[in-house]
Amino acid sequence: MPLFLVFLIVPLIEIALFIQIGGLIGLWATLLIVILTALLGTILVRSQGAAVLNQLRGTFEQLSDPTEPLAHGAMVLFSGALLLTPGFFTDAVGFALLVPGIRSAVFRYLRARVNVQTMQFGQPPNSQSTNGDPNTIDAEYEDLDAPQPKGPSGWTRH
Repeated sequence: MPLFLVFLIVPLIEIALFIQIGGLIGLWATLLIVILTALLGTILVRSQGAAVLNQLRGTFEQLSDPTEPLAHGAMVLFSGALLLTPGFFTDAVGFALLVPGIRSAVFRYLRARVNVQTMQFGQPPNSQSTNGDPNTIDAEYEDLDAPQPKGPSGWTRH
């Protein structure tokens, strides 16, 4: 339901802003502003995107948590989509997401509300085996000296 409201309210806000601003400055000035914000947004998204990619590379080189640079990258990508969408409200939100401080605040807000759960398969490298004996190593093997079946495996048809 909230997504439905977003798709209903945002276009209504955009239409109202187009009517108000178009009435104040005229049609051609309004269209020029929409085109200029798309061009300026493209330039800013490129520069901010490059900066976020450099931060992401840095986290990979330092083997640190890449969550924040990945979230910043997603927000920069989303802001690019908003800036290419014609409208004043979407442009305002898109330009706001290009400000690193605002992206950090959004990230902190989302991180406080998202519960991340992890799952691990197998045993950790330094754990005891299942029978408790530290001299026992659990492993799987295949006897290479066992006689191999002759003929087709039965998995394919002739």
